[in-house]
Amino acid sequence: MNTDKKLAQIEKILMEAKRLSKEYKELTGKPLGITGEVAEFEAAKRLGLTLAEVRSPGYDAIKQHNGTEVLFQVKGRSYGRAVSESGQRIGKIDFTKKWDVVVLVLLDEDYEVKEILQAHRRDIEERLKKLVSRTDGKSTHTQKGALTVPLFRSIAKKQ
Repeated sequence: MNTDKKLAQIEKILMEAKRLSKEYKELTGKPLGITGEVAEFEAAKRLGLTLAEVRSPGYDAIKQHNGTEVLFQVKGRSYGRAVSESGQRIGKIDFTKKWDVVVLVLLDEDYEVKEILQAHRRDIEERLKKLVSRTDGKSTHTQKGALTVPLFRSIAKKQ
């Protein structure tokens, strides 16, 4: 199956998964847990990335840039209008793995893209070093790679 057909099929499946997830949440009050898959697909589609093989250590997508392979870690966060993003955390960023860029895909309660943010590894690491120096070296969730959405937004660029 060629790439365009494959992507169209994935998009069709994700549309149905979004519908089912919404129905599931209405019935149970709990999310179905498709945010990561939707975020990865939307990042790839909108930013021209190629999804990595399943379980690639540290990265979810790849893009060739000036003859170099750039590795992307994709994070997704879904929340409704009634929820403030101030306390929302993104998934842990693993600094022990190889990656170059983090892409955060913010989704609404229907899993539609609200915003895509992108930050380079060096910018995230520099900000975290400054935060560690302000806390006298005490380790916090942020220094361990569990950033809040607003902190990530302050480091990232909108795509």
